Amino acid sequence: MTVKLTVLSALGSLIWGTLLAAMRVSPVPLMRGFGTVYVNIVRNIPLTVIIVFNSLGLADVFGVTLGAADDFDVQGFRLAVFGFIAYTAAFVCEAIRSGINTVPVGQAEAARAIGLNFSQVLRLIVLPQAFRAVIGPLANVLIALTKNTTVAAAIGVAEAALLMKTMIENEAQTLAIGAVFAFGFVVLTLPTGLFLGWLSKRLAVKR
Repeated sequence: MTVKLTVLSALGSLIWGTLLAAMRVSPVPLMRGFGTVYVNIVRNIPLTVIIVFNSLGLADVFGVTLGAADDFDVQGFRLAVFGFIAYTAAFVCEAIRSGINTVPVGQAEAARAIGLNFSQVLRLIVLPQAFRAVIGPLANVLIALTKNTTVAAAIGVAEAALLMKTMIENEAQTLAIGAVFAFGFVVLTLPTGLFLGWLSKRLAVKR
């Protein structure tokens, strides 16, 4: 469950975060304003608040379930993924925007001079270089997301933290069980960080 939450949330966050980054550097004031307001608000709200709001606010008040009304496990899982995407995308956006700022302005100007529009410049010239520059920061965001999945226990999603709590209550071996779950997260995050760190150095844009 932890891996599923991480993978789906990471993919969604990358897509939504990239769109937000495009909005933040867009020549359209309305899009820039939306991107700026979204990032500054969402990244300053605790993740637990966002996850609980998805469950109590979206599902209970507004009736947005993202799943079968009587299937609470599927509903809770999808609401958790939605919350993780909404939250993590703000950090992905800032990481990608920092990568965009590393691309020389002259390249974008040259692309516009030969007739490319903003979306083409972004897609063909800027983003490929920006992503290569921010593999390291994005790796940190992914590791943080993996650990943040424990917050899903707040709305009853049966991921690692909820399973650990249940096992401790049943077995009463706090240190041993806690150590096992801590080791599990190290196994998930350490190889990811090492691989993406190596990939970052391998694909770094030489200026």
